[in-house]
Amino acid sequence: MKDAVIIGGGLAGLSAAWRLRHWDIQVLESDSKRVGGRVMSEKRGPYVMNWGGHMYAGGGSSTMELLAETGTRSMRIPGSLQGMALNGKFLTTGPVMTYPFRFPMSNKGRLSIMKPGAKLALDVLRYTRAVAARPGETPEVRQQRIYDFENDRTFADYIGDLSEDGKKFFIPVVMRSAADPDQLSAGAGIGYFSLIWNIGQGLGRAIVGGASTLTEGIAQTIRDRVELGAVVDEVVQNRDHVVVRYTQNGVAHEVKARTVVMATPASITHKVAVNLGEDLREALSLIEYGPHVAGAFLTNETKPMPYDGTYGIAAADKSFTVALNQGSLVRGVEKERQPGGSMMTFSPASMGRKLWDVDNETIAKTYIQDLDDIFPGFASIVEEARVEKFEFGSPYCFPGRAKLQPVLTRPSKRVFLAGDYLGTLYTETAISSGFTAAQEAASLLSTEQQTRRA
Repeated sequence: MKDAVIIGGGLAGLSAAWRLRHWDIQVLESDSKRVGGRVMSEKRGPYVMNWGGHMYAGGGSSTMELLAETGTRSMRIPGSLQGMALNGKFLTTGPVMTYPFRFPMSNKGRLSIMKPGAKLALDVLRYTRAVAARPGETPEVRQQRIYDFENDRTFADYIGDLSEDGKKFFIPVVMRSAADPDQLSAGAGIGYFSLIWNIGQGLGRAIVGGASTLTEGIAQTIRDRVELGAVVDEVVQNRDHVVVRYTQNGVAHEVKARTVVMATPASITHKVAVNLGEDLREALSLIEYGPHVAGAFLTNETKPMPYDGTYGIAAADKSFTVALNQGSLVRGVEKERQPGGSMMTFSPASMGRKLWDVDNETIAKTYIQDLDDIFPGFASIVEEARVEKFEFGSPYCFPGRAKLQPVLTRPSKRVFLAGDYLGTLYTETAISSGFTAAQEAASLLSTEQQTRRA
């Protein structure tokens, strides 16, 4: 009998596996080719092509603990998150509140942005105070407070009717999540503006060499205990063990374990963990995800680009809601501008669903054309392009989500949950929830080990 079976080889599952690596563990990953889940990057010389999780938490976080323990280097993202392309102009410097006066638009359009903008600015300050970590509190208490913030209405209801220019200005920022404004809670939308207007608040670091450096590095330390192409069909919790049934290469398998970490998307956990408490299974069934469609582009320019000092670029009326300059990490440390670069585009929520059934080559061409519209000449410097799709892109906070948290985080018997759906900090939540699940499993295993010796 295994000490622990970890179901899911994404960031949450691998974080749990790392902390449980000294026990007799087995990791089951449904993908037949790779671990990492929505963490996906590839190195190209000094640059990184990235399709998944790209921003990570800093000091005092579970992320920094994991990076230190695994010997994985990270660096603060040097570029601004305040880039925006609207009505044919690109801005990246200066106070955001001046942008409406610097973009081409009518005075009426500018005025239509100022009122909701002033409201947002005040509520970003309120949000920042409300969600700041407080001495002596647990991460779970803080996370509940984040969920509770403005969780009774959608962002669309909160912001009210917007002019066309207002939609172009505000909506791309909100849609960096996996939801449209009429799906996302008001508090979550405000939180996105807080992140972008205050880079480093929450998530502001990148992994040197690409995020897959972390996930593949962990997998290598336990490589003989990771099974790819293992699709879990059923997890049954018993009094003194858990039975996991899975299919691999068309063959049915069964493994027993003293504990199980379920690090799969909430809907999959709900489907296969058949005898968890009914209230917990119901809560899992209510978690919402939006798809991600992402493009990565390696470029070969020899001259400076207008986005060199920018990391995040919100884009209005394009096939993607944000472009992310992955080359900014190189720009931040080089003494002289080196040739080349890397760009990532991201289409979440309804934008991702619109592209879901389009072939990847066509999407890549569309992305390149839109980037060329923003940065004339971009199409001529693209050396490599690839699109990836993620069905469970990211979970999002919807009105009423706060009420589910106590059920989802309630102590369990032998099946412990992990995943970014348990919080609002994406990669940080994945890692911290993996750590928590591993700690609960290790505590139970240690107790039973002592009992057997007695």
